Amino acid sequence: MTSHAGRLYALAAVLVVFFLAWATIAAHPWGATAAADPRLKALAVREAQLRQQGKLVQAVVAQRWAAYRARLQARRAEIAVAKARATQLAAAASASSVPAAAASSSVRVVNLPPLTITRTS
Repeated sequence: MTSHAGRLYALAAVLVVFFLAWATIAAHPWGATAAADPRLKALAVREAQLRQQGKLVQAVVAQRWAAYRARLQARRAEIAVAKARATQLAAAASASSVPAAAASSSVRVVNLPPLTITRTS
């Protein structure tokens, strides 16, 4: 090969073949049929366990929320009854005579003797 262009084409072809072989070897096409990594199997088992535990946790949380909502509804009903009762008592108190309401108040008026100040200087 005395042609300079022929040598460049041959060099280019050799480089292309070299890099194709390198990529083929790096891809490990013969290792795809080998047994799976035991760590991946263990990871898949752990993932399945966590998914099942997550479902159980979601069920417990849903049950607790349902119980909470039931208790909250009952408590709000109790509060509504207490407010209605207080409103009825207030209406009854305002309808009754004023002196009777004043007599039943729990406020006490106390009169103290005059304050005496002594100086010791």
